Order: sequence, then C-alpha cells, then structure tokens
Amino acid sequence: MNNNLIFFFLVTLFVVSYKRVLSENHANLPPRGWNSYDSFCWTISEEEFLQNAQLISQRLHAHGYEYAVVDYLWYRKLVPGAYVDSLGYDVIDEWGRVIPDPGRWPSSKGGKGFSEVAKKVHDMGLKFGFHVMRGISTQAVNANTPILDVTTGKAYVESGKIWHAKDIGMKERACAWMKNGFMSVDTTLGAGRAFLRSLYHQYAEWDVDFVKHDCVFGEDFQLDEITTVSGILKGLNRTILYSLSPGTSGTPTMAKKVAPLVNMYRVTGDDWDNWGDVATHFDVARDFAAASMIGGNGLLGKSWPDLDMLPLGWLTDPGANVGPHRTSGLSLDEQKTQMTLWSMARSPLMFGGDMRKLDDTTYGLITNPILLEINSFSSNNKEACLFIIYNTNTIFII
Repeated sequence: MNNNLIFFFLVTLFVVSYKRVLSENHANLPPRGWNSYDSFCWTISEEEFLQNAQLISQRLHAHGYEYAVVDYLWYRKLVPGAYVDSLGYDVIDEWGRVIPDPGRWPSSKGGKGFSEVAKKVHDMGLKFGFHVMRGISTQAVNANTPILDVTTGKAYVESGKIWHAKDIGMKERACAWMKNGFMSVDTTLGAGRAFLRSLYHQYAEWDVDFVKHDCVFGEDFQLDEITTVSGILKGLNRTILYSLSPGTSGTPTMAKKVAPLVNMYRVTGDDWDNWGDVATHFDVARDFAAASMIGGNGLLGKSWPDLDMLPLGWLTDPGANVGPHRTSGLSLDEQKTQMTLWSMARSPLMFGGDMRKLDDTTYGLITNPILLEINSFSSNNKEACLFIIYNTNTIFII
C-alpha cells in the first residue's frame, strides 16, 4: 500500500477518534454560564448582550462560566403592542424559521442570523447559545410557508406534494403559556421532521454551541419532539449542548425518559428572587439526587438536573418589557443558601444578573472557589438525616 495513503488513513482515523472522544465528554461537568432572562426578560439588544459577554470573558470565564446565552423572543420586534404572547411581531424567513429581529440585532441583516454575534463571542473565548420554543411559530403557520429540505436546499417534497407549515403545525398542541406564539409539529410526518432538521442545521451554520429548548418538558412534556431534536443534534457536524426548560412538575420518572437525550433539563418552574421560590428547590434537589440522576448519561456525554438560573445582582421582573432596573430581592443569607444548594446539588450554574452592574458581594458569591469545586467534582451528594440522641453524659449525632 502507498505510504502516503497509509499516512492519510491514520491521520483520518485519529481525527475521527479524537472528535468522538471530545463528543463523549460533552457536558462532562455541570455547565456554567450567563443567561439574559433574569436581567432583560426578552428585550435584550445585540449591544447589551455583547457588553455582558465581554464582562463574562473578563471576570467569570476564569471561574468556569463559559456560555453566554440569549433567552427568548430574540426574533420579536421591540415595538408598541409586542409582548410575551403577542402575535404578528416575529421575524421569520421564507421557510418559516424565526430569525433575529434586525432592529435589536443589526449584524443579522443580510441573512447572517446570529453568525456574527457567535463569532464575536467565540473571539472572547466563550461559547454562544440561545433559547428556542417548541415546534413552529403560529406566524409561520398563518403564513403557510414552505418547509426547507436541507438535503436539496429546496422545498420539501414527499408523495409528489410540496409541504407547508399548515401541513405540520398542530394547533391543538399550542404551548400552554404562549398560545399565540408556538405549537408542536407532527413528528410522525417526514415534513414535520424536515422542519425541525432545518432549524437545527441553521443553528449549526450560525456556529451555535448551546440551545435552550422551551415548552417541551415538565407540564409541557413533548417526548416526540425532544427525541427528534436529540437525533438531529447527534447527527450534526457541530456539537451543541442541549438544554430543556422549564421543568414545572417534572419528576425523576419523567426525567429518566429524557436524560439520555439531552445535557441539562430543568426540574422546577421559573426561579425568581424570593425565598418562596428558592425553598421549593430543596425537596426537588433531594429527589433527583436520590434517583441517581446527577451526571448521568446524556447526549454525547452527560446530563444534569437543572435548578434554574441564579437571580442575583441587577435584575428585571418576570415577563417585563423592560431591562434591568432593581437589585435581587433575596437577602444575603438567602443568596448564600441558594448558591450553596445549587452547588451541592451539582446543578448547572447560570448567572442571571446584568454583568455591567455586578457588585463585589455577588461576584464573590458566584465565584466562591469552595462552592465551585463542590459543584464540579463532589460525588454521592444527598440529603442527610440528623438524629440527636441524648444520655446522661454524651450527645450522639448520627
């Protein structure tokens, strides 16, 4: 055999094997980063996002915070009349896929999508991610846009028919908390799967590293879509971390169906900066630890129960149409308790405060080296029962 051919074969084998090793170590530790939701709700702009990303790179990256994530409705026009469940304000392309609002994300003009933002984030040494909703937008279904076949670059054709959004949209399975916004697609149809494939191929073309998939888990459980998306991600040439949200009423039994398909999955409803929200996480953390779900097998690596973002620092209000304007409502002791529980439960750590107003106390808390070490490397974490037995001379603590 020609020596050059042997060399080419060995190099190719090494590259493929190396890529496989990297993939199998995906999310090997609980993911850590920043998400825009707690501080900007859905209103964040490209300028504001990149300002935060730069500060994550400068101040938090050394502590393992590597993902900069844009939360929901990045495709919605920020104009009067637009709000979380408004209809008709989203920007979609000719194939019915949502694309960034050019008013807030000017670098997306000309069909660039998030590729320019992703490049800037990568140049900062970080990874880029964003939030997506279930299925297809109501706006695309109403417009009855054709479905892209990524294998041909043309409209999807099956049985001699060109398929459109109305053929796959399932209005009876609209997202419960955004009924005007999104609905499931019929994944039993080739066209339904083709639409989802076109979404995630587009995200890979934008060089995305993290996708937060909403309204498919917990009370909104859509196992068919999760399974389909997981298979699509597994077949891409780009490794993308797959996150599910939210997890209202999620249970370990339900989670065991999705954990091998994803890398992190929310196990609670939204957590905001009040003690009532934080307190609900103790029993949830106990249950998922007892079920041995922490760091189990996941998509091309491991998966992690997610207790939600850390609402610390400079924040906005739930569902607001405004950006950050107030400090966290948790007392310092409550904040310390939350950070300790999240670390001991080995939850992903996603800071939610505006980085531009990160105070020293909050910074010290989210970068505490002991807590971060526990979060990354501790094992056999579980709730401990404390029994105190008294006799005349001795106190026994078991």
